[in-house]
Amino acid sequence: MTSSSEDPVRQVLSDAMAHLYSAALRAAVLLDVAEHLADGPRDAADLAGEIGAHGPSLHRLLRFLAGRGVFREDEDGRFHLTPAGDVLRADAPRTVRTAVLGMTSDLCLLPATGLAAALRDGGTAFEHRFGRPLFEYLAENPEAGDEFNQAMVDISTAEGDAILAVYDFPGSGVVVDVGGGHGALLLSVLRAHPGLRGVLLDQDAVVAGHLLGQLGGDDRWEVVAGDFFDSVPPGDLLVLKNVLHDWDDEQCARILGNCRRALRPGGRVLVVDAVIPPGNEPDFSKLLDMSMLTLLPGRERTEPQFRDLFDRAGLRLTRVVRTAGVFSLIEAVPG
Repeated sequence: MTSSSEDPVRQVLSDAMAHLYSAALRAAVLLDVAEHLADGPRDAADLAGEIGAHGPSLHRLLRFLAGRGVFREDEDGRFHLTPAGDVLRADAPRTVRTAVLGMTSDLCLLPATGLAAALRDGGTAFEHRFGRPLFEYLAENPEAGDEFNQAMVDISTAEGDAILAVYDFPGSGVVVDVGGGHGALLLSVLRAHPGLRGVLLDQDAVVAGHLLGQLGGDDRWEVVAGDFFDSVPPGDLLVLKNVLHDWDDEQCARILGNCRRALRPGGRVLVVDAVIPPGNEPDFSKLLDMSMLTLLPGRERTEPQFRDLFDRAGLRLTRVVRTAGVFSLIEAVPG
């Protein structure tokens, strides 16, 4: 967030060069800088020798990221790991290492250069750059698909505790993770609520990498390969995390309609997505919305827009619960 008193030229030029922050984060992850600082502060020359980098260049990178709070340089020229830097470590409790690599890859960055063309015709910048929709591209390029899915696991794991802390998941019944990827959120829910059963629904190539086996011999879960545009397995709580923001309103209404038909009596639909607040203040949801505009036909939505989507599918929005993290929980029941 820039100060209202900041020179507008400096503000705009700084924003135009913000891609260098993404590049610096990616370089720090690829060089395992955070891992090497986990045991204590190091000077750049010493660290460079250990990771195989050019010392003076590494110092410049660390100094730049220290200006963004990722690292901290002390009076002796040694660099310390901060909480923001710690989440770059692969074994950090809330690691976003793989998510950072995914978000700073060519797959995400290159389409952004075609945003103006997408704005003219209403398409996505990704299709302008790669010639096909994102999910079609990922299906045809398994390595890119694996990286994308692992990035989603990172995000789900990092946000899981914030979701569990504020929502009253039922003590029994069936939770269906609709379009749940590898099932990171469902895994957390089942661990926290032993009376629940879980069903993970996603495409065959995606659920092949599911995480639910980490529950060991627990027989409370099932993996279903399918398409939520066709049907959804029946359940008492149907969760859609980071699903609706991928699709346009017509597609969302179709997904939600299938969810409405799959609900058992007394059941609920729980959408986990960012909710755009009113006003001009910066908000992470608006940044995510630009990512959607670049990559996919969907969008981040306001609360009234979610209400309209539910109405179209025969559902009624009952409440919006904000978490301490990025996302909100938007609950609906049959209307």
